[in-house]
Amino acid sequence: MKVIKRNGSEVAFDISKIIVAITKANEAVEEEARMTPMQIRRIAEAVELSCIRMNRAPEVEEIQDLVESQIMAHGAYEVAKKYITYRYTRNLVRRSNTTDDKILSLIECCNEEAKQENANKNPTVNSVQRDYMAGEVSRDITSRLLLPADIVEAHEQGIIHFHDTDYYAQHMHNCDLVNLEDMLQNGTVISGTMIERPHSFSTACNIATQIIAQVASNQYGGQSISLTHLAPFVQVSREKIIKSLREDFEATGISISEADFSNMVEKRLREEIQRGVQTIQYQVVTLLTTNGQAPFVTVFMYLGEAKNEQEKADLAIIIEETLLQRYQGVKNESGVYVTPAFPKLIYVLEEQNIHEDSPYYYLTKLAAKCTARRMVPDYISEKKMLELKVDKGGTGRCYTCMGCRSFLTPYLDDNGEPKYYGRFNQGVVTLNLVDIALSSGGNIEKFWSIFDERLELCHRALLCRHERLKGTLSDVAPILWQHGALARLQKGEKIDKLLYGGYSTISLGYAGLYECVKYMTGKSHTDPSATPFALQVMEYMNAACRKWKAEHNIDFSLYGTPLESTTYKFAKCMQKRFGIVPGINDKGYITNSYHIHVSEEVDAFTKLAFESQFQALSPGGAISYVEVPDMQQNLEAVLQVMKFIYENIMYAELNTKSDYCQECGWDGEIAIEEEDGKLIWKCPKCGNTDQSKMNVARRTCGYIGTQYWNQGRTQEIKERVLHL
Repeated sequence: MKVIKRNGSEVAFDISKIIVAITKANEAVEEEARMTPMQIRRIAEAVELSCIRMNRAPEVEEIQDLVESQIMAHGAYEVAKKYITYRYTRNLVRRSNTTDDKILSLIECCNEEAKQENANKNPTVNSVQRDYMAGEVSRDITSRLLLPADIVEAHEQGIIHFHDTDYYAQHMHNCDLVNLEDMLQNGTVISGTMIERPHSFSTACNIATQIIAQVASNQYGGQSISLTHLAPFVQVSREKIIKSLREDFEATGISISEADFSNMVEKRLREEIQRGVQTIQYQVVTLLTTNGQAPFVTVFMYLGEAKNEQEKADLAIIIEETLLQRYQGVKNESGVYVTPAFPKLIYVLEEQNIHEDSPYYYLTKLAAKCTARRMVPDYISEKKMLELKVDKGGTGRCYTCMGCRSFLTPYLDDNGEPKYYGRFNQGVVTLNLVDIALSSGGNIEKFWSIFDERLELCHRALLCRHERLKGTLSDVAPILWQHGALARLQKGEKIDKLLYGGYSTISLGYAGLYECVKYMTGKSHTDPSATPFALQVMEYMNAACRKWKAEHNIDFSLYGTPLESTTYKFAKCMQKRFGIVPGINDKGYITNSYHIHVSEEVDAFTKLAFESQFQALSPGGAISYVEVPDMQQNLEAVLQVMKFIYENIMYAELNTKSDYCQECGWDGEIAIEEEDGKLIWKCPKCGNTDQSKMNVARRTCGYIGTQYWNQGRTQEIKERVLHL
């Protein structure tokens, strides 16, 4: 069994250390108040047993809490007082250099929590360590100076989660939709260099990757671009190729038929499109931004965005090439094609591609083939979006999310035109619904009373995020605020006008609806008798967002939080606060947002249909998934799920497996096994457990992770059941 020290490093559990600590406290009291060596041994063994039952690595503070409780249970109150006093004194000493210890453990790569904080960051790399070091300083400043004490305390206790405190000290926002169309058509500036409108498709793709990298380095959340904004440059290249070829034939005097000439043009054009798409794929994968990872970028594929039939046909070619290249994958260190994490791909299911007789159905079949092998693209239903995303003019809109799931709310500009690209999210604060339920003790009146208190806490925390951005000068990130990614503000101009009136959103997140409902009703929220309560909880949070929006003219929106490391944090915090409550907080994770519990047996179609009603109540963002086996030989089943998504749910994905062992060449599923009280990844063929010598890709909260996960998330992945 492992123990996590205060600086995040991991060591083997040693019962003798507990015995020594208790013995020191025991020897510090009068002889008549002392315990016997046998009593001390029993206390240590009881603590060890409690740690084993956690099914995860306990933290030092948790072990010390258990020691205190056991000493008290033995009636040795004087010994307990000495032990508590010693803990308090040591804590005062440690408090002066906690940040230093964490930073040093990061540099030496012995901070297990940091290693597993982000499934797409390699903590041994200098740039990642530099980002984490800066993050520790930001967290320290945030908790001591920038946030009210009660919000900091609630965050530390897992009552709420104030996201991205490692970036909060700076004036940075969360995620956005990059206005690539404006930047390409009207020019932009990158690192002080003027970039004019590109004169070919391949150049447009090159510029797009530079924009992606710059944007990623000036925010902390995901960004999305649309392939539609690249489509006009296909025609630019086509005309350029036509002119060049005609000049060549005229110079040589060679005659060629129009049909052959057209074929030659299209062949060269296809080659350029292939190179351009490859530029985006490989540069995004190989770029390293200032936060130490590849840009968290989503690429949107929506035929309905095209302005005319020619642009639509050209867009279809780009989409086809994007899917073909993702299907192939990228080579790992061994030269074997594996699944990359980014860019994330989203494919819109629409009337033009969803039916067998639709003109672009061939793209949908290719998307299904790609999903079966590489887990992407994910799918947005145009039909359901048009029903759910209705602007104030009464028109439904279809558009991409920002990153993995955060959606803007419908918006019309001053001219009554829809506006999505160039907008952004100010930040997220997540409410732990399970903690509300446990704090109420099951009393429904107390539940709603605590709910109100926690919502107001989130309200104030979100306003802190808003105020942190308010007054920000456009100069802090010229690519965002001055050169078109999000706006064209003047130098020295504040971004304040973009924070109000619905132009940007700010998100109230939520987690653990399943466990919350189960504790309050005794049943899963999928049970027809419990579902109404689950929907009531959702509507309660939406009502709060509407109230805050009316009060502040800020677009508060309810968001199905993609907990990654926080799912583990919440579980541990509640175990400390409430002990182990079977079926509620007895695992190393809690359930993301509204999702059906990962271990609940349910078929894919029932799951998607059930969760669709909760997506409708998560306007700030949500995604559903179905867990599937290897579907490469059953593409018809994949297509059936895709068609069901089109008819029933706004945004969904299929989770399959995509692994490779570099030791033996195994390309099946890498297994998760328990060893010495810890979950590890193990090749079923050769037994390899060296994570640096295997490629594992798993869906994590809406995006693909490839750098492994903490013990809570790993347990959640292990316990997922198949839905198909």
